[in-house]
Amino acid sequence: MNKLAHMPIAIFASVMGMSGLTLGWLKAGSMGWPLANSIGLAAAVVTTVLLAFLLLMYGVKASKYWSAVCEEARHPVKLNFFAAIPIGFILVSTLWSGINSAIAAPIWWVGVCAMLVATLLTMNSWIHHSHYQVGHLNPAWFIPVVGNILVPIAGMRLGQSEISWFFFSIGVVFWIVLTTLVMNRLIFHDALIDRMRPTLFILLAPPAVGFVSYLSLNGMTLDAFARILYFTALFLAMLLGINAVRFLKLPFFISGWAYSFPIAAMTVASFQMGQLTNLFGYMALAWALLALLTVVVLYLAYKTLVTLFAGKLLAPEPAH
Repeated sequence: MNKLAHMPIAIFASVMGMSGLTLGWLKAGSMGWPLANSIGLAAAVVTTVLLAFLLLMYGVKASKYWSAVCEEARHPVKLNFFAAIPIGFILVSTLWSGINSAIAAPIWWVGVCAMLVATLLTMNSWIHHSHYQVGHLNPAWFIPVVGNILVPIAGMRLGQSEISWFFFSIGVVFWIVLTTLVMNRLIFHDALIDRMRPTLFILLAPPAVGFVSYLSLNGMTLDAFARILYFTALFLAMLLGINAVRFLKLPFFISGWAYSFPIAAMTVASFQMGQLTNLFGYMALAWALLALLTVVVLYLAYKTLVTLFAGKLLAPEPAH
């Protein structure tokens, strides 16, 4: 079987990571640093090309090895990464929404429609299941449902208020539900296998992205709910931070891209918190996180390419 048959659907998480890096630098550029804006624009082009390339490659896989795609779609963990494709569209549209709305709008609409379909199909699979077990549950399950929380960031710029509130509501409500389920699994059941441990960073994304989205919906007003979202994200960042050594000891897996987007979300959230409060601490944290994010994404890109050229990325996944 051709190596392309083993192209992992989780590779689309790299688009989320690159989008996050781009948003971080574009936000830094909005602070008046021209170099940061130039870096952000260059990264936006790279991210858009990356999404297009991965879509082409996965499309070829689907046309030649449809059974392999169906196998991933039936997998209790890999299934959730299919939503990274519409999320990729939503994020790319978010990158361009502040640059050229004519480019951003059609990409956003494709992403939003695909995201609704992905959410409905995934939740339908969860409800009418015959093969899910507690051990399958991990933070990657947030992707197809809580990912809806991303929609308003570009949606409000494009004048789509009602649709933005619709998707934000889905994301917030089911974030609470899934957080409860995931915490139960983490506390009372077996620890995550090494391959899935990087997904713990996904816990950080919903409150951080929720903060940014809610500000977009609420006219950039820093009210009580916005503060709750930000400080929840800040606490989770601290919790993950004190476990840094555990994560550094892990070998590289493609799931390692789960580190990138949550850090990016916290970066952008901290920049916005700094702008709204005029407090130096938030801005210092934001710049430190941007530096960390840049290092993390460059490392993940390097390791992904090394793994690809070593023939390990497009290879059957080893048995656990």
